Amino acid sequence: MTTVEDPVLWVYVTAADAEEARRIGRALVEERLAACVNLLPGHTAIYRWEGRIEEAAEAAFVAKTTAARFEALRARIRALHSYTLPCLLALPAARGDAEFLAWVRAETARAEG
Repeated sequence: MTTVEDPVLWVYVTAADAEEARRIGRALVEERLAACVNLLPGHTAIYRWEGRIEEAAEAAFVAKTTAARFEALRARIRALHSYTLPCLLALPAARGDAEFLAWVRAETARAEG
């Protein structure tokens, strides 16, 4: 019997600042919603919001997770995030080191209770 492995996702998220990114990222790893979170240096976002062009300093992070865990990860980010509508984009990992992908799957597997 052939099994289809759970696809690994690369999830890009912006946050109000580095502390918020760290707090959310840590929660995601502690709760096994992400195997790893990489905090990215601050940057400037330019965007349209409620009819106006805005410019703001932000931080960002990338979470590695699986497709099976994405909805729980998305819900948790929305619950912890200060933004009304956070940037939350999931991209499939089309290729990667097999051992690393297996590690992501293992680290995001639900803990046995």
